Amino acid sequence: MPSSHSAVVCSFVTSTGIKEGIDSNYFVFSLVLAMVVLRDSLGVRRAAGLQAKAINSLGKQSAEKNGLEFHSVKEIQGHTPLEVLVGALLGILIAIIFSLI
Repeated sequence: MPSSHSAVVCSFVTSTGIKEGIDSNYFVFSLVLAMVVLRDSLGVRRAAGLQAKAINSLGKQSAEKNGLEFHSVKEIQGHTPLEVLVGALLGILIAIIFSLI
């Protein structure tokens, strides 16, 4: 599944660049916003999901070993680089198609 967040922000950047021009303040703002969202989906959210998975694994092992009750934490996975790339390309393509209509 491609990243919908990547698609939305890349579509926003592309349509802003087409409508306002790449030398406008709006384009720069949308580009910075897109970089933050793309970085978040690739790095921070993915790392948090992997960390939650490790915590759940350790918690289950410890609970079984010591006879304790363990409540797992939510494993929110980020996106793989391929999912972010496909989402970004999809967003750019959609913005270009709509600008031609």
